[in-house]
Amino acid sequence: MVKMLDTYHKLSQQDMESFEAKNNVELTNNYKTFLLKWNGGTPDPGVFVIPEWEGTTVMNYFYSIGDTDNDFEVYLDIYDLRLPAGFIPVGNDGAGNAILLSISGRHYDQIYFWDHENEPDLEEPDMSNMYFLADNIWGFLDNLYEDESDDDE
Repeated sequence: MVKMLDTYHKLSQQDMESFEAKNNVELTNNYKTFLLKWNGGTPDPGVFVIPEWEGTTVMNYFYSIGDTDNDFEVYLDIYDLRLPAGFIPVGNDGAGNAILLSISGRHYDQIYFWDHENEPDLEEPDMSNMYFLADNIWGFLDNLYEDESDDDE
């Protein structure tokens, strides 16, 4: 069972609706439930596998609504023209890569890893630097594990 550390203040349903209206975005029901429960934070454990990328990384932080350090709204602006339509950033791995949520289309509710080093240089971003992680936020959290390599020392 994952724990969430460094969460931001508790959200109300009104906070969520205001955020969606202000940013012209409709979050998935699973992600709304996640935000209402924790409003972002750092998961423990936090290591995850990116199967097609053939590597692992560590979940650094899920963005929070209203947080001055990791404000969801700020990251929506940063990635606005860099992601394919229907995808929004919901967190990062601390190495410049984003964790994305699909909010429309055939990938609805799915979680993806966005590799910043292979960002396509296109006018219309595509999914060539994105890797599927889970069907929804709960599946992603269930796949997180502890880095056991530190235990071998």
